[in-house]
Amino acid sequence: MTNIIDRINSFIRPVPTWLVYIVFLLPVPWLLYLAQTGGLGREPIKALEHELGLIALQLLVAGLCVTPLRRYLGLNLLKFRRTLGVLAFTYVALHLLVWVVLDMSLLWGQMWDDIWKRPYITVGMASFALLLPLAVTSNNLSIRKLGAASWRKLHKLTYVAVLLGGVHFFWLVKGIQIEPILYLLAIVALLALRVLPKRGR
Repeated sequence: MTNIIDRINSFIRPVPTWLVYIVFLLPVPWLLYLAQTGGLGREPIKALEHELGLIALQLLVAGLCVTPLRRYLGLNLLKFRRTLGVLAFTYVALHLLVWVVLDMSLLWGQMWDDIWKRPYITVGMASFALLLPLAVTSNNLSIRKLGAASWRKLHKLTYVAVLLGGVHFFWLVKGIQIEPILYLLAIVALLALRVLPKRGR
């Protein structure tokens, strides 16, 4: 197992972060194409909104996996953690943009009513609000200005934001569905792993 992990680490070490950005942003033009050509079903706006939000949640969960994989298996993806966070915020912002412009047609009064009256929208907006300062400070300049310790404390808001994202997905769907439950359980499990004693290599 150790040899396999070492080989994987050796393989991913030279991979540039810009390549990760390109690969993970490829779904955006594809989803826009499907929305324009009827590939997203009868309600393309809702489907586009859902797909963008789901990718955002997947990227947030992937970011949570970095530390446990390193701690328990020795798999070092640390260089991509900030990249995953920025990509996740990008998809969250696109998810919100579709809702504001295409779904709600810039009806600000109705949007505010929905934010206050619909719990799943409330927690979704709270998650976005927490992610916004993290995205703004996801650069080396911010680390130098804030100091490494303060920067790390600020970015612990990620844990709350991801949890709220999971709750947003759980409350969004109608009835009890297995997919959002699995995402929520995965998020809770990954957060729990961060407080368990270190094991592994």
